[in-house]
Amino acid sequence: MRLLQFSTSHYCRKARLILGYKKITYDVENLTPGVHILRVKPLTGGQTVPVLLSENQAIGDSTEIWHYLEKEHPDRTLILGDRHQQQQAELLEDWLDESLGVATRFIYYHYRSGEGKSIDPSWFSQAVIQIVKKQYNIGPRAVALASQRLELGLKILGDSWQNQPYLVSQQISIADIAAAGLLSPLALIPHYRTQYPWLFQRIEEIHQLCGEALPPGLGS
Repeated sequence: MRLLQFSTSHYCRKARLILGYKKITYDVENLTPGVHILRVKPLTGGQTVPVLLSENQAIGDSTEIWHYLEKEHPDRTLILGDRHQQQQAELLEDWLDESLGVATRFIYYHYRSGEGKSIDPSWFSQAVIQIVKKQYNIGPRAVALASQRLELGLKILGDSWQNQPYLVSQQISIADIAAAGLLSPLALIPHYRTQYPWLFQRIEEIHQLCGEALPPGLGS
C-alpha cells in the first residue's frame, strides 16, 4: 500500500493513525500542495489528500480509507460492538472531520503565518502556507469564527476525554483516531497547550497506541 499525502496535513495524520493501529505496512509519497493535483486527480477525480493506493484501487478521503480498511483488513477493528456506541462514534468522527478539523486548519495556518512564523520561516514553507490560506480563504474573520467553534468543541470533547481514555466506550474508536489526528496541529500553539493539557495527553496516548510518531510540539 502507498499513502499519498501532505506531510503536515492533519487529515493525512488521521489516515496514518488508522493504518498504524491496524498494523498495516505501507509507504508514503509526500506531495507538494498545488501541484499535487496532477498526481491525485487522475486517480480519484478529486483534488484532496490523503489517497490510499491499494491493489489497483485509489481510495480518497480519510473516512473512506477507514471504511475500505475495515472491509479488507478487519483485524484490530475500530468498530465498537455496541451499535448505539458505534453510531455515536461515527457521528463524532463526522463532526470532527467537517467542523473541528476545518477550524483547526484555519487557526493553525493563521498562526504559522504570523506569531508562529519562526517555526519554519523558510521561503518554501511560507509559500505553502500562503497557498493554503488562499485556497481556503483563511482571513481574520474566518479565523475568529473558527476559534469560537474550536473553543466550544473542545469544551464538549473535554466532558468525556478529560476524565477517560476514550471518547465513547471503554475501547478505542474511530472518534478517538479522528480527534487525535485532526487536533494535533494545536500542539504548536501555546494558548491551546496551556489551556487544554488533557487534550495533548490523549493525543500522545493514541499516537503511542497506533505506533505513530508524535506530532510536532509533543514529546522530547
